[in-house]
Amino acid sequence: MKEFKKELPKKTKKEIVKMLLKKNVETNDNDELIDMLLDQPLSIDVDKQIELNATRGDKLADKITAGAGSWTFIIIFLSFILFWILLNVFVLKESIDPYPFILLNLLLSCVAALQAPVIMMSQNRQSKKDSLRGQNDYKADLKSELILEDLHDKMDLIIKNQHEILKNIKSNETK
Repeated sequence: MKEFKKELPKKTKKEIVKMLLKKNVETNDNDELIDMLLDQPLSIDVDKQIELNATRGDKLADKITAGAGSWTFIIIFLSFILFWILLNVFVLKESIDPYPFILLNLLLSCVAALQAPVIMMSQNRQSKKDSLRGQNDYKADLKSELILEDLHDKMDLIIKNQHEILKNIKSNETK
């Protein structure tokens, strides 16, 4: 089965530099375009950027998620459940929550119901961070590709000039 790939239109260096720098570029000179790229840092500190825009709720969601996703939380929670069961079965003569532990089940359901959206909020923020990192990496890769392409062109020119010089030296030696 043949796969048909849709060819995307190739962008010019000017269009790529304009997209990377997010400003209008007037020149078509490749050297000036590369100099503009070299002068402008493109990468951002994603963690710092996200933290600057984080609300109190975002920070709280991250802290709750970090706590709820730890062994400490699991051990404390299991200890609480064990304590609750032992208290109601053996210690109290009139138990607060007799054997099927309906109150404990209600409490566990409430914790789960509240924990799930908080974890989702934290995961959404992490997804935004990952997306920003991906965009950041793409821009850095694109910038590197343009600079490497320019270096490659310059190396080709140097090699071509060396061959010309060698040809001139050999022709002068034979005269």
